[in-house]
Amino acid sequence: MTLFNYASQVATAQKTKQAIEKITVSKPDLTVEQAYEIQKISIEQTLTSANRFIGWKMGLTSVAKQQQVGVDSPIYGRLTSSMNLTKNELTAAEYIHPRVEAEVAFVFKKALFGANLTPLDVWDAVESVYLALEVIDSRYQNFSFTLPDVIADNASSTKILLSAQAFSPYALDWSAVEVTLKQNGEDKLFGQGAAVLGHPIYSVIELLTMLEREGRGITPGQLVLTGGITDAIAVEAGDVIEADYGALGKLTLNVK
Repeated sequence: MTLFNYASQVATAQKTKQAIEKITVSKPDLTVEQAYEIQKISIEQTLTSANRFIGWKMGLTSVAKQQQVGVDSPIYGRLTSSMNLTKNELTAAEYIHPRVEAEVAFVFKKALFGANLTPLDVWDAVESVYLALEVIDSRYQNFSFTLPDVIADNASSTKILLSAQAFSPYALDWSAVEVTLKQNGEDKLFGQGAAVLGHPIYSVIELLTMLEREGRGITPGQLVLTGGITDAIAVEAGDVIEADYGALGKLTLNVK
């Protein structure tokens, strides 16, 4: 099968919410470069005037997660406008095995391109910061995959819930942000912004370094999910998920 065929499989799984066998079962020699091409093709197949490309997401941004899959760098995926939740509701039956994690997201006012940029380069281009919940949902059976598989599956991207309030990028030290992720009122996970490569700004720098290989960058108005401050927790119908960011506020997701 060609990379286009594999991309069609992933795109169909995303649309129908039917789990598929991971690609490396039939193509064990799948490379990271091929996986990113599959990701690109599969997302491009979903783009329409009603589903626009809006930015990027980072994954495997904690050392612990990298060690779990045997890599030493993050991965990235693509975001589209249909991933934005307009209400704080999620219907579990519309997904295969949904999970939720807490993050922060940056929106950019200036274009950024190039490898090995500095925080000074990046902060000057950031317009605002949002609190975020990301819903991930691997399209592979049993939530089981290798690194190339998850890249091809757009880093398990599914939905995003952003805070109503935008924050100044200079309002505080984003590495010191603390969040408690609660499920049905019970504290489940706790994390700090420093869990994201030491500081979320370094996640953006890593993204730009990787995008340069693709001849891409960040353009004005684009959104970047910087990676999980907490691990992801599995959710099901009836759950109420709350991300408590302390003085910054809370995000609540009702799972139906």
